Amino acid sequence: MCGILAVLGCSDDSQAKRVRVLELSRRLKHRGPDWSGLYHHGDFYLAHQRLAIVDPASGDQPLFSEDKKIVVTINGEIYNHEELRKRMPNHKFRTGSDCEVIAHLYEEYGEEFVDMLDGMFSFVLLDTRSNTFIAARDAIGITSLYIGWGLDGSVWISSELKGLNDDCEHFETFPPGHIYSSRESVLRRWYNPPWFSETVPSIPYDPLVLRHALENAVIKRLMTDVPFGVLLSGGLDSSLVASITARHLSGTKAAKQWGSQLHSFCVGLENSPDLKAAREVADFLGTVHHEFHFTVQDGIDAIEDVIYHIETYDVTTVRASTPMFLMSRKIKSLGVKMVISGEGSDEVFGGYLYFHKAPNKEEFHRETCRKIKALHQYDCLRANKATSAWGVEGRVPFLDKEFINVAMSIDPEWKMIKPEEGRIEKWILRRAFDDEERPYLPKHILYRQKEQFSDGVGYSWIDGLKAHAAQHVTDKMMLNAAHIFPHNTPTSKEAYYYRMIFERFFPQNSARLSVPGGASVACSTAKAIEWDASWSDNLDPSGRAALGVHLSAYDPQLPPVATGTLATEIKDTVSRMIPVPGFAIQT
Repeated sequence: MCGILAVLGCSDDSQAKRVRVLELSRRLKHRGPDWSGLYHHGDFYLAHQRLAIVDPASGDQPLFSEDKKIVVTINGEIYNHEELRKRMPNHKFRTGSDCEVIAHLYEEYGEEFVDMLDGMFSFVLLDTRSNTFIAARDAIGITSLYIGWGLDGSVWISSELKGLNDDCEHFETFPPGHIYSSRESVLRRWYNPPWFSETVPSIPYDPLVLRHALENAVIKRLMTDVPFGVLLSGGLDSSLVASITARHLSGTKAAKQWGSQLHSFCVGLENSPDLKAAREVADFLGTVHHEFHFTVQDGIDAIEDVIYHIETYDVTTVRASTPMFLMSRKIKSLGVKMVISGEGSDEVFGGYLYFHKAPNKEEFHRETCRKIKALHQYDCLRANKATSAWGVEGRVPFLDKEFINVAMSIDPEWKMIKPEEGRIEKWILRRAFDDEERPYLPKHILYRQKEQFSDGVGYSWIDGLKAHAAQHVTDKMMLNAAHIFPHNTPTSKEAYYYRMIFERFFPQNSARLSVPGGASVACSTAKAIEWDASWSDNLDPSGRAALGVHLSAYDPQLPPVATGTLATEIKDTVSRMIPVPGFAIQT
């Protein structure tokens, strides 16, 4: 992932302003440590911090049209760039960068070209002929992006909050699937798929169509000129992505450059079943597999850095981001710059355990739609910022536009969880890859119960976080929480602890408003809590809060929040297999 910062129409073209833009851009250097670029035209500044994945030698940014009148700074990958280049035979390209097509597409098609892009992206395009600009974000919000406004009439665009929060009067999340045009000074949605209206689809389930759609989504993400690998947990989603990648890697350009043996990596508490599960899948697939161990104290020591980088105080996101943050640092130390992972599957297929209680297919489908629309605030934010903190790019095939169209057009009756019929969560995905002749995965992996990442790295991790928060947040502090934090008031000591850290880094009201809130159980939306009356008394985002569903659910007779002294390392004594995302490289 790269880092972009644009200051547009600031009425200040002084050297001091240029220095300030460079200073703010450096706050994003962790996203792109390979090169820096700044373009200045009048009162427009486009800055870029590059993570070189495709065409490392000549793809530095900003990028230009042939006559250099169109300027682009972008974070992302355009997987269909070769096909788009062929549509413009009269255009001359300076680099092999996949992102260069954007300037040429704008020349050819105007502002309406964004829907032609197949990939993940956030970009700003400046047309110096008219001094107008557009900014856009990918369909689901895989890449992070914010928009702000200065008192001088300027518009700011940044990959992260920290690039603009100190200089804007107001700022907010740039919504996914939208474009901002300076001609109208408004945001409009360019992404309008059939599922967005939440109308219940009726297309019958075809396992081979679903299988081929995911395989295509994975294959197109093998576009790289640098070493890469997969995050492998031993859970269904990352294991399927790893299996497809291992199956199709041979013969690709990436294999010719870096070898045809896939690298995989996982993270977990030492001796946890997580590591065992990932190792088993790696052995089955024949990947080069390394493990990264961390202690509860390691994670706690990193919490402040994690919140600074992920820019949220959402409890689930902080819990899950910390192991991913630690893992990404290890990955980068091994020389790897890109990983493929399994985010998005649970939203598309209703994989969270609370979906067991969906009352009917209509509610099931609407909840999946709500979850996908909110991904940019949760799992996409985590996957993007936790990896980008160390200059690693994460790619997510389950959030491929075409794959989502296929998966969300299936009659949701097929997605419904029906244990009496042997249909557990994500059954249609499991069934699509249940190949007896040429297995993608061992059966017990293919049909393992869903485990959330923050649970999967070991239940001791969450229990340890709660115990640590209880040491730093008193009952008296909690009594005043609504007065100290009237917006998204923390309802637990853990949430209060994260909020204090967040407010130190990002004290502006716009910053606290950028974080979502609301009641949740096992990662549900607030609406889904209505499905089970008992959940309203057990509001915790952990999968273990799905009482009556999770095999190791919280005991409803016991308080879920741990208290007391936190040991330096809390051992995970759970005896069942718990999946963890992961990834490794050969030393």
